[in-house]
Amino acid sequence: MRNKKTGSDAPAERFETIRRYITALLEDGTYSAKDISNIIREPEKDICEHLEHLRRTLGKGRKRLEVTPASCGHCGFTFKKRARLTKPGKCPTCRSIHIQPPLFCIKP
Repeated sequence: MRNKKTGSDAPAERFETIRRYITALLEDGTYSAKDISNIIREPEKDICEHLEHLRRTLGKGRKRLEVTPASCGHCGFTFKKRARLTKPGKCPTCRSIHIQPPLFCIKP
């Protein structure tokens, strides 16, 4: 999409907050923090902080942040009890670094 002001392919100026943008994305589909980071063009670390905030604030309303836990791509271990929303560094079972990141979506 071309920006009307500059004529470049840069994203158009946003008039909503990043958290509202993330919320809209997650209501429409399931994404990893890296996917969201690439779409919004914000650092992945910041996206994880926004997701933590969304988890707390959505819990007070009718919607909730649903997290599909990270899993090991080598042995299949699933990080079910992990409270942090960031991708783990390596598997505690086989020590592999091939970890599938957690996925996020918003459900009513």
